[in-house]
Amino acid sequence: MKYILAIDLGGMSAKSGLFTLAGELLCEDKIATNVADGFDGTLEKLAILAKRLAKKANVDFQQVQAIGVGAPGVVNSNSGVILRWTNYAWSDVPFAERLSSLTGKPVVVANDANVAALGEAKFGATAAYQSSILLTIGTGVGGGMVFDGKLIEGYQSAGAELGHITIREGGIPCACGRLGCYEKYASASALILQTRHAMVENLDSVMWELTGGKIENVDGTTAFAAARQGDETAKKVIEQFVSYLSEGIADFVNILRPEAIVLGGGIANEGEALFEPLRRAVDARTYIAMDIVPLKIVGAKLGNKAGIYGAFSMAKEKFAQTNP
Repeated sequence: MKYILAIDLGGMSAKSGLFTLAGELLCEDKIATNVADGFDGTLEKLAILAKRLAKKANVDFQQVQAIGVGAPGVVNSNSGVILRWTNYAWSDVPFAERLSSLTGKPVVVANDANVAALGEAKFGATAAYQSSILLTIGTGVGGGMVFDGKLIEGYQSAGAELGHITIREGGIPCACGRLGCYEKYASASALILQTRHAMVENLDSVMWELTGGKIENVDGTTAFAAARQGDETAKKVIEQFVSYLSEGIADFVNILRPEAIVLGGGIANEGEALFEPLRRAVDARTYIAMDIVPLKIVGAKLGNKAGIYGAFSMAKEKFAQTNP
């Protein structure tokens, strides 16, 4: 029997999963990662993780057919080179080649957000659709695009930076160097700042009670929790945040018109308190209304496993047919 091994590389840990070619997840494992390990040390850890996972699953490592990896940064999935990973100070590192030499297996690597989008498209919330866009609402706004079952990555896989479209000319400065980027308005971090600002302006808001009177306790759920108690300030925060979020989504829809938009990240767990007004706001902003060309807006299903499912799908597509 043949298997595919998938890895989701992060700045603090790497998660892994061993799959049958049919897509059954047999076993999982993880290992700590650290910038101090450097490129070679990190790749050696990933090789250890891969072999340890096979052993944990009682699978002969020789039966592992290929390895798929989702990695942060700008990743050229064709060459297997990570062009830039700012947090680890990697530049033009031959990731796939090096991991392949350490494991003896063919390796494919792509940007982790793109890989997560592929995981949701193949096994998660958008598996029923041929075209979908994943937006991960976290510290920033990440995501990926899948059309006809294929990732849309752009030239040298450097596209699909969904959080860095401009929605406010001359707006809030972004770490990327531009002004008014989408993620400065529609990320969880942005929602926290928006909530704090509203609390300072409205000292009688229920949000003060929910945070124990400490503004540093605000998180992405604070406004939603207060809105459920009828707090008008919180309702206005959510209304404004939904407006920002819908602007970017409407742009993606007007350009690409996917069948579905899937949202990941903790805020998506708010369910219909987020999705119901968001659907209305997006519909009002798109060139072609949803009653003419349908659009689904749904929450992600795979959680932190989307990356390994996407890495499996990517490796299977690239290597399973050529290495039976």
